[in-house]
Amino acid sequence: MKERISNYFEFNKLGTSYRQETIAGLTTFLAMAYILFVNPSILSLSDIKDFPEALRMNKEAIFVATSLAAAYGSILMGIYAKYPIALAPGMGLNAFFAFNVVLGMGIPWQTALAGVFVSGIIFIILSLTGLREQIINAIPIELKLAIGSGIGFFITFVGLKNSGIIVSNPATFVSLGKLNEPAVLLTIFGLVITVVLMARKIKAGVFLGMIITAIAGMIFGIIDLPSSVVGPVPSIAPTFGQAIKHIPDVFSSGKMFAVVLTFFIVDFFDATGTLVAVANQAGLLKENKLERAGKALMVDATAVVVGSTLGTSTTTSYIESTAGVAAGGRTGFSAVVTGILFLLALFFAPLLGVVTAAVTSPALIVVGVLMVSSIGQIDWKKFEIAVPAFFTIIAMPLTYSIATGIAVGFIFYPISMIAAGKTKKIHPVMYVLFVVFLLFLAFFRE
Repeated sequence: MKERISNYFEFNKLGTSYRQETIAGLTTFLAMAYILFVNPSILSLSDIKDFPEALRMNKEAIFVATSLAAAYGSILMGIYAKYPIALAPGMGLNAFFAFNVVLGMGIPWQTALAGVFVSGIIFIILSLTGLREQIINAIPIELKLAIGSGIGFFITFVGLKNSGIIVSNPATFVSLGKLNEPAVLLTIFGLVITVVLMARKIKAGVFLGMIITAIAGMIFGIIDLPSSVVGPVPSIAPTFGQAIKHIPDVFSSGKMFAVVLTFFIVDFFDATGTLVAVANQAGLLKENKLERAGKALMVDATAVVVGSTLGTSTTTSYIESTAGVAAGGRTGFSAVVTGILFLLALFFAPLLGVVTAAVTSPALIVVGVLMVSSIGQIDWKKFEIAVPAFFTIIAMPLTYSIATGIAVGFIFYPISMIAAGKTKKIHPVMYVLFVVFLLFLAFFRE
């Protein structure tokens, strides 16, 4: 049995092992574990004090839905598409769901879930036709490299912001935080430890760095000790199936057209960007093409449908998967490990409380360093290439949006190429994307 699994995931061909893939899966899980607590908080609008309780989503049900959606997407991605990519409800889209759709537009969360469900069906249709895969393969290699580098800068910024090393400033937008605060000091400690481990060529450096940081945090009282080891699994009944029941509401509301389109566009390119970036870092991008891209995209599409049915916002491929790749993950087995851990998290939820921002931030910062390395493969001497690549990279952290960065870069690509007299090198799909992204930025971006 063990040999059959090894052959199925091609361990020998890709130079990996059970131990290496398991550590990678653990690392990815720890880098993503925060979503188990952040997603319920955002979707339930728990920080909005004057919001009617009757209109809130059930926080415990969201926790279960988040865990199950992540487990489904990650395990299927590992077994079917064989990529070391884990899935979970996406950050950004959950905020759009809660603060823009439910709170801002006044749309019931049940209808919003139905909107996510419909966007997932659209994904499945595009994946079945092969159109989504053709779009990915039509993207120039320079823009794919820029996407990976931009995401590297983006997640490094996320790590710096979440840890408090970088804070907002009304005069300069951002500035250095208070480095003497306990949580910030713990992050800096974790960053130093992780850098030392990685510099020593230890493949599990990111994972070990997180473990050491969490232990240090508990020893010095910065991270609370878990109240218990095992807790009861909450009921998913309050949210399960609500998306399907309220599908008719999507087509009876004029507001929902823009909502569904936004879910669709943002997830389409966030997932695409993540898939390209992780595959490139893992060395799985061959001749500017992704092997089994159709399968990976189908998993992503079905995960949206399953997740919304369970009771959570859009489930998508996670850029934190790069943490697992940095730890040595090369096959879908690591994604399966991550998915199984999400299932186990249902029973050991109290233990996950030690995975704070101070624990995950050093990993995100270091992984950003690894991802930015692809920036050197871009031909910066060609101005027509440098412009869209640069705008793709810089827009992601500055707008705090992967999708916006992709949009800006894809808009400037045909402009600069036409100006340089290289229209024949522009794939027809890129013209279509030019129009789509113009409309997206002008009318549908939130």
